Amino acid sequence: MKRQLSAIELTIAGMFVALMCIGANITSIVPFMVVGGVPITLQTFFAILAGAILGSRLGAISMLVYAFIGLAGAPVFAKFGGGVGHLLSPTFGFIISFIFTAYLTGKLIERNKSVSIYITAALVGMTVNYLFGTNWMYFAYKLWAAAPEGFTYHMAWLWMIPPLPKDIILAVCAGLMAHRMENRVLSRSQFRKLQRTN
Repeated sequence: MKRQLSAIELTIAGMFVALMCIGANITSIVPFMVVGGVPITLQTFFAILAGAILGSRLGAISMLVYAFIGLAGAPVFAKFGGGVGHLLSPTFGFIISFIFTAYLTGKLIERNKSVSIYITAALVGMTVNYLFGTNWMYFAYKLWAAAPEGFTYHMAWLWMIPPLPKDIILAVCAGLMAHRMENRVLSRSQFRKLQRTN
C-alpha cells in the first residue's frame, strides 16, 4: 500500500503546479518569447522536469492537479484560459499528455540515474507529449471541432514543426538540470529520503 504524501512532497508538487501555470502564459510576461508568431511556452519543459525531479507518481499527480485547477475555472491554461469547456478544445490533449509525460519521464529515471538516462527520459517524455497531443488534436478537429479547410493528419504534424526545435532543446536542458540537481541538491535532501521510501 502506498504511503501518504508528506507536507514537503505536497509543497514541491504545488510548486510545479505553479510553474506550469507560469509556463503556459510565459509570453504574456515575456513578450519577446514569441518567435515567428509561435509562442515559446514552457509547459513541456516543466512537465518533464516534474517527472525527473518528483518521480513518476508525484510528478504525474502534480500535472493532474494542474489540469483539474484549469478545468475548475482558474485561468491557468494558455492565454489565461480555464473552465470545463476546454475539454472540447483540440489542444486539450496536450494538457492530458503532461500527466503521461511526467509519469514516464520519472519512471525511466527511477531505474537508472545516469546523465544519459536523464536526457533520454526527457526526450521520451517530450515525444509522448507530441504523440498524444497531436493525435488528440487531429481527431478533435475531425470529430467535434471545426477543422480548417483541407485539414489532414499530415497538416496536423506540420503545425508541430515550428515548436519542435525549442522543445528538443528544452527537453535536453530539463534532463541535464534534473541530473545536476539530483547529484548536487536532492540526493542530500530530506525530500529525496522520503521519495526512496515510496
